[in-house]
Amino acid sequence: MGLELVAIEAGECRSRLVLASRHLQQDGFVHFGVQATLADHTAGAAGASMAKPGQIVLTSDFSLKLLRSARGTRLECIATVLKAGSSLTVVESEVFCGIDEDMRLVSKATVTLAVVSPRDAADTRPV
Repeated sequence: MGLELVAIEAGECRSRLVLASRHLQQDGFVHFGVQATLADHTAGAAGASMAKPGQIVLTSDFSLKLLRSARGTRLECIATVLKAGSSLTVVESEVFCGIDEDMRLVSKATVTLAVVSPRDAADTRPV
């Protein structure tokens, strides 16, 4: 998709995506799925920055609100951990779209991440 990591620190991640025609829906606006992927991926990195060694995070709940139509040359996302827990971490992602210095908030996501060990994630036994 072309996502690019801009910065990561404990509890926060920033990413960007230079837009191309493949990221747009039929009317020329950035597709919901592109915004959702950017918001989820960036939230996952922010949540992972708070996990203990040996743990990973997996999205368990996701909600995205489109606030305005998205048109421009790039998307930027800032994801901030609201609460880091031992089993669940909640992250907010803000997605901005525009050109140069005219970036506008176009969507917000709330992402709940399950904090698990890789062994738990790889367990394929039937429940």
